[in-house]
Amino acid sequence: MAKLKNIIKQLSNKDFKALYDSLLESNADKSAYLLKALRERQLSDNRIMEQLGVNANAFYTLRSRLNLKIEEYLMQQLQNPRTDVLRKVANINETLFTKKRTICIATLKKLEKELQDYDLANELTIIYKALKKLHTHSPDYFQYSQLYNRHVAYTLAIDKAEDLLADYFKKFGNYLLTGSEIEKLSLSLLLKEMKNVANLYESHRLYVFQSCMLVFHRLFVEPDENLKEDSESIEDIFDRVQKIFDTYNLDSLYYHLNLVFEFLKLEYYNHYRVYRQVERYFEEVNDAAGNLMTNYVTYTFPARFLITKLERHLRLGTENELYDEIPNIFPDYEPDPEDVPRHIIYVMFKVLAAYYAGKYAEAIRLINGMLNEISLKRYPHTALEVKTILALLYVLEREFELFKPLYYSVQRQYRALEKPEAKNIFYWLRILKISTSEAKREKAQKIQAVIPKLKQCNNTYFSPTMLIKTDEALIKKLAEFER
Repeated sequence: MAKLKNIIKQLSNKDFKALYDSLLESNADKSAYLLKALRERQLSDNRIMEQLGVNANAFYTLRSRLNLKIEEYLMQQLQNPRTDVLRKVANINETLFTKKRTICIATLKKLEKELQDYDLANELTIIYKALKKLHTHSPDYFQYSQLYNRHVAYTLAIDKAEDLLADYFKKFGNYLLTGSEIEKLSLSLLLKEMKNVANLYESHRLYVFQSCMLVFHRLFVEPDENLKEDSESIEDIFDRVQKIFDTYNLDSLYYHLNLVFEFLKLEYYNHYRVYRQVERYFEEVNDAAGNLMTNYVTYTFPARFLITKLERHLRLGTENELYDEIPNIFPDYEPDPEDVPRHIIYVMFKVLAAYYAGKYAEAIRLINGMLNEISLKRYPHTALEVKTILALLYVLEREFELFKPLYYSVQRQYRALEKPEAKNIFYWLRILKISTSEAKREKAQKIQAVIPKLKQCNNTYFSPTMLIKTDEALIKKLAEFER
C-alpha cells in the first residue's frame, strides 16, 4: 500500500486529473474516491474502508484494480514516444524512395540516435542496412557494414539470452520437484552459458537478463555462502539494475521487469530472514501475484512466491486467512496443467489454504482433481508428498476406507526409492499409523514423540508436508481418530 500511495503522490496534476476523470467516466466511482483519498487526505485504511462501505477483501480488490489502472495509464505514456520512433522506422522505404540523399542520411542519423536512447538493437539493424545502401560508393560503406553486422550479432545475443532464461526456469521447475543433482548441474551450466553470452558485449540489457538468472541461482540453487569473496554481491546487483531502469525509464520491457526484481528482493530478504525488508516488498508482489504467475514464467519462477507466501503466513500465525485471500490474488488466473511444476505448486497452495481453513473435503477434491489431470511419474518425491497430504486429509475427514489403501501405496513407493531420502514421509507415515491404530491409549504422546524428528528433516525439493503445522490442535485431532 505504501508504494501505491507514493506513486499516486508523485503523479503530475495533469496525470492525476486524467486518471481521476477516466475512472469517473467508466463509472468506477469507488476507485476514483480511493485515488483521491490516497493523494489528498491522510486517512487510515480502516477509515477509507468505512467511507467506501467495503470490507477488507473488497478493499484489497479495489486497491489492486486501482494499481492496475495506474500501471496501464503510465504504460500508455511510455509507449507514445516509442511508438512514434517505431512508426518512423517502418516508413524508412518511403523516405528512401521519395527524399533526396542528404535528407535521407540526416533522417536516418536522427533515428539512429533515438533508437540508441531506447536501446532498440533490432530496429538499429534496419537503420544501418539503409545507411549501407546510401553509402555504397562512399568510404563510409565499410563503417556501416560493420555496424550492421555488429547489431545483427547483438540482436542474436539478446534472443539467445532470453531463450536461456526461459530454458533455465523451465529446468528449475524440474529441479524443485526432484532435488536432482543432474538437474542442478544443468542449471549451473545454463548460468555459465548466460555469463558467456553477456560477456560478448558491454550491454545493460544482457546484464539485466543475466541478473534475473544469477540472483535466483544464488538464492535457490547455489547459495551465496559458497561464492568467492570477490563476486558481485546481490545488493550491488540490485543497485546496478535499478540504475539501469532509472536511466532507461521509457523502456517498456524494463518497466515490466521491475516486478521481477521486486520479487527477487523479497526472496533475497526472506532468504536471510530480514523480515522488516520482506514486508516492504511483500505487499507489492502480492498485489501483482496473478500477473506474476501468468506472464513472467520466462523471466523467473513465479510459483516460488506461493511457497514464500505460505511460509510468511505460518511465521505470522495467519495461515487461516489464506483461503479468503485466493479469490483476490488470482481473480483471472488460468492454471496451465502443461507447466507441471507451476501447476502442482499452485494446486498445493490452494490445498494448504483449504486445509488451514478446515475445508478438508475441498482440499481432497483439489488433490484428486490434480492427480487425474497430470502424471507425477517423473516426480516420485512430489508424488509421495502429495499423497501423504491426501492421506492426512482422509484421516481428518475420518475416511478410513479411503485412507487404508492409500497409506499402503505411499509406504510401497517410499520403500522403492533408490536412496534413503524423504525421511519426512517416513515420519508422517508413522504419525498416521499411530493415529489410525486400534490402540487408544497414549496416542497423543506417541505422535508428539515423532514430531521433533520430523521437524529436523530438510529437503532440497518442494515439500508441502513440511508446511503442515504439527501443533497441539493437529495432534489432538489425530489422537481422537477412531475407526
